[in-house]
Amino acid sequence: MRDPALAPDPTPDMHGGLADTVFDTAARNPTLPVLARRTDDALAAWRQVTAVELRDEVVDLAKGLVACGISPGHRVAVMARTRYEWTVFGHALWTVGAEIVAIHPNASREQVEWILRDAGCVAVLVEDEQGVMTVGTLCARLPRLRHVWQLDTDALPQLVERGAIVPLTTVESLRRIVLPDSTAVIAYTSGTSGRPLGCALSHRSLAYPCDTLLAGWAHTAAPPGEQASVLAFLPFSHVYGLMIQVLCLRGGILLGHEPEMTDAALASALRSFRPTYFCAVPSLFEKLYKNFLRAAQQGGRGALFERAAQTARDFAAAEERRRLGAGPGPGLDLRLQHALYERTVYRRLRATLGGRVVRGSSGGSSLSRELSLFFEGIGIYVNDGYGLTESGGGITMQPLGREKSGTVGQALPGTRIQVAEDGEVLVRGPSVFQGYVSDEAATRAALSGGWLATGDLGRLDSEGYLTITGRKKDIIVTSGGKSVAPAALEQRLRMHPLVHQALVVGDDRPCVGALITLDPDFLAYWRSSPALQGNAPGREAREENALREEIARAVAAANSAVSRSESIRVHRVLPAPFDTSNGLLTPSMKLRRDAITRHYAAEIEAMYQARSDTLRRPPQQEPADWDDPDSVFR
Repeated sequence: MRDPALAPDPTPDMHGGLADTVFDTAARNPTLPVLARRTDDALAAWRQVTAVELRDEVVDLAKGLVACGISPGHRVAVMARTRYEWTVFGHALWTVGAEIVAIHPNASREQVEWILRDAGCVAVLVEDEQGVMTVGTLCARLPRLRHVWQLDTDALPQLVERGAIVPLTTVESLRRIVLPDSTAVIAYTSGTSGRPLGCALSHRSLAYPCDTLLAGWAHTAAPPGEQASVLAFLPFSHVYGLMIQVLCLRGGILLGHEPEMTDAALASALRSFRPTYFCAVPSLFEKLYKNFLRAAQQGGRGALFERAAQTARDFAAAEERRRLGAGPGPGLDLRLQHALYERTVYRRLRATLGGRVVRGSSGGSSLSRELSLFFEGIGIYVNDGYGLTESGGGITMQPLGREKSGTVGQALPGTRIQVAEDGEVLVRGPSVFQGYVSDEAATRAALSGGWLATGDLGRLDSEGYLTITGRKKDIIVTSGGKSVAPAALEQRLRMHPLVHQALVVGDDRPCVGALITLDPDFLAYWRSSPALQGNAPGREAREENALREEIARAVAAANSAVSRSESIRVHRVLPAPFDTSNGLLTPSMKLRRDAITRHYAAEIEAMYQARSDTLRRPPQQEPADWDDPDSVFR
């Protein structure tokens, strides 16, 4: 193994459970606003909820849970979108020592059944009638399941009413027996291949990375003298979303909730809530960039935006060289150009996020260096960190004043990282999970001597910065024996405005190929271009040829980052995007590779066959002759 990344001393140990945060904050600063609740969607109004108000809501719900027989160690599923009630109900469960089983609200019936049975849930909170219908059809096969509560039919007020007879001392006694190493959450892995595994995360596992980040970085989350605020919209069924919730409450950061992940809903919530810190996944940062570009082009300012974007990247890169001791920083001309675009472009871009965002974080997968530099250059530094479900979220963070785009930073204090000889990232620290529920073999495979085998491939530089290069199980081996990590190619493909998603294939094939889906919003704008206008028959041909050329440019740009033998030689544009509804995306927006290759097996076969027919080579021809890229549209 290579040398581990060095980490400073850890933060002080915790003594209770996560619910203690609510009670401690209420005792210390009762009037502090801790949550913001939507009061009127039409008026985009928010009501702030103080620490003491939240505590009282949590206590009242905890009493109701006790009245329903929920006790320490019981597992209760929460199957709802990211909304205010999720946070309150979750802390009520932790107050009585129960364990949360987080389920994405769009999970299939088969997934819901598997999770409820595997975890042994005694109750489940669903959001609406659809959730009730899904769970209702399973009840006969789930003998442990005793309660199904529905948020939209006033389940929580009914719980509060039922618990009115339970004394406060009962709740307090239950809360005080919850220990840091008690299980807090059973978080199921995304299940990109095979059935998802339930990761048992203790209160300490979730609290430790949050407390560490708060100790070192909390002061950067808002302008001096202002309370930091975060709009949560990522699913709490994913550990990244759950980490945001825990971090905000433990750090006194005002937390708002937005359950809708549509562009319109997010834009409206950001404008009205006006967060100071922005947490998202790389695909959303990519979407933001493409929206900026499309809006500029529609307004006839496309060339201006592209110049401003390049200036932002150049400025950020020069600043990075300065802070890493490798250069003097931006020169006079670059500073003048950047100042000009700050007045004319950058401040308007920041306004789309509410106008108050000073920094952000990206998680779930790696953020490209180009996007990281762009956002830093427009005035929003995005920390690209690294974590996974089995680690309670956070493993790395960018060191303040020494940030390095293109990496995921250095190990958090108290956490150690090693890279094995085969390139796999190994992690050790207080946030590592307790094991997989009901699967000792999988637990033994993941944990060895206290080290967690992450399944991710990466490299550490001499200063301990980690770069993630892909997933071990995603490595493609062509028929010629070439190993290809698809992540970098897919990331670069998605940088083209027309490309929405990309999946690189090529196992046991003569070359690397790609399945591509198009961004529907940008495609609609692109089709309205004056260059494509004219009579219908001629326009259709022009559009198809132009689209081929644009996608070929995207493929060429992606190929420029890899060797010739690793480059994409065939590709196909698919008619519809990969989505959670068709089972091709995980709830955390990751590609289900096995499912996609099965679903599009015929298209993949046709893509390679078309290329073979074009080459007109005899069967014994070596794969090295697959030189020129080919595009196949469906």
